[in-house]
Amino acid sequence: MAWYVAETLGSYTNPVYSEYFADPFVLRHDGAYYAYGTVPVIGRTVPALRSDDLVNWESIGDVLEPLEGPRLIYWAPEVARGDDGRFYLYYSAGGEEGEGHRLRVAVAASPEGPFVDEGLELDSDPFSIDAHPFRDDDGSWYLFFCRDFLDGERVGTGIVVDRLTTMTSLAGDVRTAVRPFADWNLYESQRHWYDRTWDWYTVEAPFVRKVGGRYHLFFSGGAWRAVGYGVSFATALHPLGPWEVRPDEEPTILRAVPERVLGPGHASIVAAPHGGDAIVYHAWDPAATARLMRVDRLEWTEEGPRCDGPSVDPRPLP
Repeated sequence: MAWYVAETLGSYTNPVYSEYFADPFVLRHDGAYYAYGTVPVIGRTVPALRSDDLVNWESIGDVLEPLEGPRLIYWAPEVARGDDGRFYLYYSAGGEEGEGHRLRVAVAASPEGPFVDEGLELDSDPFSIDAHPFRDDDGSWYLFFCRDFLDGERVGTGIVVDRLTTMTSLAGDVRTAVRPFADWNLYESQRHWYDRTWDWYTVEAPFVRKVGGRYHLFFSGGAWRAVGYGVSFATALHPLGPWEVRPDEEPTILRAVPERVLGPGHASIVAAPHGGDAIVYHAWDPAATARLMRVDRLEWTEEGPRCDGPSVDPRPLP
């Protein structure tokens, strides 16, 4: 078995899955949980897992039918159930270091797939990743995703949002949600990209949850390979913004535990089996050999969402 179960009855210990599983997104459907992730291996597509409790996971294999093309890597999948009852998987595909990554969508009749690509790119930018579909209370759909900004004080990757006119097409009215805003968003000093050399900053991995009449946009910042990668949030009164973020000097939701949990990030939020919300995310193991899936409790306070993770000791089942 590929999952880890704590010996203490009624508790669990992170990580909850022992194999490489980055960028975890969890969908709850018909009482079960489905996790979709990234495995940066040529020849793999989108791995998926199934669980009844967010802790014990079993693999259901790669659920996306591969695209034609050499040496493709598939990044950051998320799945939404459309109003037509079908399941839509949003992802990007391209080179191992992000070259040529564009947003795509695939469709299946079941959350277990197989998902078949629709044969189109959702965004025309030279780089677009980390799609997050969000359905508002009135039934309107929005797509948050990431693209590059080559102007301003902090050049780099940021988060934008557009309306989904259908589950496979955008309105074409892209709004900026969150751009890099703090030193901890630094991806790489003197990065050579777009035929130039820049100090490159990154804000990525959007996920939106509406609580108390406000929209909360969770995001990760920094370099996904680095210890300082972490999770913070922005708020707005409408999905299209404007979004407000505090100029924090460090991530407010998740940050590294030195020598124990490195670079926690790319989080999704899901209702926990026993009430409340859970935050599902990846982090490097202490030897930095794999990004592993982890789960912690997310609390909502007057100051906003809070998490006392990344946890490293046994915790009550979520």
